Amino acid sequence: MASATSTPASRTDIVTALTDLLFTPGLELAEAVDRHFAPDYRQRTDGRWDDRGEFMAHMAHLRTVVSRGSVQVLDELAQGDRYADRHVIDVVKADGSTVRTEVYLFAEFAPDGRFRRIEETTLMLEGADADRNLGSAR
Repeated sequence: MASATSTPASRTDIVTALTDLLFTPGLELAEAVDRHFAPDYRQRTDGRWDDRGEFMAHMAHLRTVVSRGSVQVLDELAQGDRYADRHVIDVVKADGSTVRTEVYLFAEFAPDGRFRRIEETTLMLEGADADRNLGSAR
């Protein structure tokens, strides 16, 4: 029997989650979210809390804006049900413009290895002023 502090055999990470959510054409949004985010998932980005439905609306919007991109993890730590990282996400928007954002992320895993909660702060490194809210745009 697994203890409450055991680590699931397989759990998600930010690169896999964001790749499925934003950079995998043909993968349905609901399937991508189900793979990486627990049913009770909630997220705070730059001070704004969203539940799973609001998060899905945000991702649906980003899928109409982002054409391709990549994620580079600069620092990452996982211990028990906690996860923290610092990553840079580079996106090319459908209009050809680019945005580069550094993200400081703290998270909690659900027992099944999916994210239950993420709290993050974003710092736009490159891009237009209008893209400063890309991390929470709908």
